[in-house]
Amino acid sequence: MPKKQQAGIIIIVGPTASGKSDLAIKIARKLKGEIISADSRQVYKGMDIGTGKVSREERRMTKHHLIDIASPKKVFTADNFKKYGQRAIDEIIAKDKQPIIVGGTGFYIDTLLGKITTPLVPPNPKLRKELEKKSLESLLRTLEKLDPERFNNIDRKNKRRIIRAIEIIKTTGKPVPKLEPKESEYKIIWLGIKINKLKLEKNIETRLKKRFKMGMINEVKKLIDSGVSHKRLEDLGLEYRYISRFLKGQINKKELSEQLFLEIKRYSKRQATWFKKNKEINWISNYSEALAILKNRL
Repeated sequence: MPKKQQAGIIIIVGPTASGKSDLAIKIARKLKGEIISADSRQVYKGMDIGTGKVSREERRMTKHHLIDIASPKKVFTADNFKKYGQRAIDEIIAKDKQPIIVGGTGFYIDTLLGKITTPLVPPNPKLRKELEKKSLESLLRTLEKLDPERFNNIDRKNKRRIIRAIEIIKTTGKPVPKLEPKESEYKIIWLGIKINKLKLEKNIETRLKKRFKMGMINEVKKLIDSGVSHKRLEDLGLEYRYISRFLKGQINKKELSEQLFLEIKRYSKRQATWFKKNKEINWISNYSEALAILKNRL
């Protein structure tokens, strides 16, 4: 088995709908690699269309890790991702294959690499119950006052995540841990997909229409039938949050499409803000540019 210090890990990042999965598969087939999905929702079973999981045929061609490993009824954390991700890296390296991490959940990737250390703060049921009673707006004001930086990059519609951030701050007396440069035990090659804003918006719109045609609403109905609550769907965000609201009659079909499109656009901006902080990323526009960088670095 190669030593960790000798092992090179390729990381492909970028906003949602920028083409990360397609690029990762091309690179994996070229370099005899295996892919680790760094997506906070693709870990969940039964959430296929809404999270844009690669097809089963693509998974047969190129092995993917960290897809379909958790129940959507339970919360899968960044620490869980670190544990399973590390296991996947070791497994891929042991087979003398190329690990390729691909996804848009920057927090998970940085946690896996040790760039962020999540505090071991146990749940505080009393505090959570107290915070749960407050409105989303009130919680956001509290977070902005306690930790402006976390406020700026958090999903502002995800009440569970906001409550967790406040819980960490109130327990430790410190802001949520920041991204800190740290020498990795691996040789890391970062690739970021650079995409024109208008092109990205068009991709988001086209993909959203395609997912509705593929049966995304029925996918959410099946999750509900399997015991996933509407409250949990709210926490799962984006497609699952807004389709849940549609199924409850809170919004109509037109509002569902419009609100979801706007929310995905906002999410892509938050992703871009996160990745801009990382000066190690090599920004590329296509497969050829990616291969040129990898040829020089691997």
